[in-house]
Amino acid sequence: MPTHTPENQRLVDLLKRVALQDHTSFKQLYDLTSGHLYGVAMRFVRKRELADEILQDAFINVWQQAGGYSATLSTPMTWLISIVRNKSLDRLRRSKIESESTDALDVDATGQGQDEAIDHPDPHDLFAAATEKFELNRCLSLLEPPQRQSLALAYYNGLSHSEVAEHLQVPLGTAKAWLRRGLERLRKCYDADTHTTGPKGTA
Repeated sequence: MPTHTPENQRLVDLLKRVALQDHTSFKQLYDLTSGHLYGVAMRFVRKRELADEILQDAFINVWQQAGGYSATLSTPMTWLISIVRNKSLDRLRRSKIESESTDALDVDATGQGQDEAIDHPDPHDLFAAATEKFELNRCLSLLEPPQRQSLALAYYNGLSHSEVAEHLQVPLGTAKAWLRRGLERLRKCYDADTHTTGPKGTA
């Protein structure tokens, strides 16, 4: 059975409010737990930049799935650690082949990649990045499937307009229209979020 302590209860209460999309509670939860969770990610991936990305992705999941947490099944930290652990394992599987080439790039020429990784990143910067990524994902989810898929192919997979059309088996003009309308809707949604929430990373 989960251990009932004041610290656990505070995290339970924060998760309940995060489930209601309370940004202030989300920031408090992040400030209280991100240091420990960052250490968990580091133990798996051993690279600061990967641990940063895993932490951001994990807190996006927390924001989206906080309503699924059950205090009767596990403590908040156990639940949070399991998210970070799963994200870390997924990342290790995806980057297994790419890791050697990435390491070679990090030490290329000036060695700037290593120098930049010496200091621990500012938690507030990580929180802002995680929030921004969540807002982008939310806006993407509001697009029509063809628009979302065409944008993903063009901007995440690097396909040209003609390649997107070929992949989706539609005329080139249709693919271009999906991309154009998708970008317009994405920009409007993202701009609306920015104006509503104010500067990133503020309570």
